[in-house]
Amino acid sequence: MITARTTGGRLSGAGARTKSAIPTVVHSDRTLRLKVIDSCGLTCTFCHNEGTPVVTDNVRADGNYFSGGASGRVSIYLATNGAAFLPSAVIPDAEFASTLAVLRDALLLDELHLTGGELTLHPRLGEIVRAGTNAGLRVCVTSNGERGAAVLEDCAQAGLDRINFSIFGTTAEELAEVQHSRFANVRRAERKLLALKGSVSMADRLGVRASANIVVPDHTHAPRVIRLLEDYSPRLSVRLLNSLDHGLESIDAIDRILDGLGAEPTEQHVTAGVSGSRTSYTLPDGRIVWAKRIRRVRLPVTCSGCRFNNDTDCQEGFYGVRLYRNRAGGYQVGVCIQRMDLCLPVEEFVGNDLHHEVLALRDAEYRQLSADQQS
Repeated sequence: MITARTTGGRLSGAGARTKSAIPTVVHSDRTLRLKVIDSCGLTCTFCHNEGTPVVTDNVRADGNYFSGGASGRVSIYLATNGAAFLPSAVIPDAEFASTLAVLRDALLLDELHLTGGELTLHPRLGEIVRAGTNAGLRVCVTSNGERGAAVLEDCAQAGLDRINFSIFGTTAEELAEVQHSRFANVRRAERKLLALKGSVSMADRLGVRASANIVVPDHTHAPRVIRLLEDYSPRLSVRLLNSLDHGLESIDAIDRILDGLGAEPTEQHVTAGVSGSRTSYTLPDGRIVWAKRIRRVRLPVTCSGCRFNNDTDCQEGFYGVRLYRNRAGGYQVGVCIQRMDLCLPVEEFVGNDLHHEVLALRDAEYRQLSADQQS
């Protein structure tokens, strides 16, 4: 990862309440997100499922994919994103290793970020991690912790660098509230939370860096953040994410929570070429909390004519490059979960203008953001 550490940056969004300058770090995006499996034991009502259809509901759909089937799971953008394939579980074989190498060289990658579904349900997750590290990539995962206690040791031995735990409820009642009505069972939610706590404890025991991502739609969710900080070790880094559906209300809620905690902003991180940015805060006891939000970043050509390209409909902006294994064979590269019609086979992507547009955006943003910090 290339970084330019400078001072004098000013905050925007979460953290804008302070007028004092803090250091700004500009990163260059070199991450590939890989969907390793579609299965998941949760039925969260806001899941985007990395843009793909839920496989168990669509095996017989014959291309007319839909969301909200018998599984209770959803893929919230499916009705409009033009998804044209079903994902399949990644197999850590020679084809996968070759695909990683091709994209590593084409995009100058240094990180592989594994997602799902719920990736701890993949029976060969450790082997996938090892394939990434063998390709010279730092490997990270995002998980709800469903089977982390069972698989994280293999992953750690394979070189896993970091795990981000997605936490949708700090109590069984909270978790049940965001599940499909057929699965909004408190006892079931209790089992899921116990599994999560076991996964967090395992990561701590293994020395794997861990963080907890928690979405804050509005200020009524402040107690969830407090419980998260109280219930887990300071070694678990907490990240507050603004809710795209709740706009400024969510951003203001994060500011109010941080104010109430006595948090002081310490450093801003911006990643050139993608829409993610984050700011670190130090609590009075020295613990670090992060606030993460989406910047307005677009691919200059591909996004220019998109019907979603406005401040209301475009949820992620350009968030980075994603890789999927196609159930029909081969791998697909995507650049937007709201525009899955843009997905291309790997071989086509690396020779396509879209590939060069991604590189050009990353390089241009890095130069501009770094220059801005020097001015």
